[in-house]
Amino acid sequence: QVQLVESGGGLVQAGDSLRLSCAASGRAFSSYPMGWFRQAPGKEREFVAYINLNGGTTYYGDAVKGRFTISRDNAKNTVYLQMNSLKPEDTAVYYCAALTDGSSWGSWGQGTQVTVSS
Repeated sequence: QVQLVESGGGLVQAGDSLRLSCAASGRAFSSYPMGWFRQAPGKEREFVAYINLNGGTTYYGDAVKGRFTISRDNAKNTVYLQMNSLKPEDTAVYYCAALTDGSSWGSWGQGTQVTVSS
């Protein structure tokens, strides 16, 4: 399994940008597609973004399309989430995850809090 640690969260104002990082250790990071998810208080966990092994394919949740960008640097064992034009409704704990075993998000980080004030 791969161990994941998120960083980069914080308190920002609406319209600001923030970049989250997810550092991986353990088994080969480049072997796993990666994703970002988020969970706001009282809400279910929501898919944010996906990136394949080499970064050539990405998918986004409807709520973040056009504002967020996922990327990865396999040499640094890190996946990023660039978040632009942040809105108060983006407030949540953001988690990165590794797609292990083909269809299962088997490894998760501890999460990083993002708070967007209006």
